[in-house]
Amino acid sequence: MEASVQFADDRGIRFRVIAVDRKWTYDGWIWLTGYVMDRHGNAIDRREIFVQRHGLYRFPKRTAT
Repeated sequence: MEASVQFADDRGIRFRVIAVDRKWTYDGWIWLTGYVMDRHGNAIDRREIFVQRHGLYRFPKRTAT
């Protein structure tokens, strides 16, 4: 993941954002609050992460089957 070195190589995560902190940070960086998702799309852990905005990827919304 290009958002931060903490997610490099095989440490990338799928993250459902629930809040974006509005406080000042370094240019291009943001604090996100949300849930780490498992491969089935279930929330498994709530976390705050500090990431570079340009390195984030948006996944398409899941559709009901």
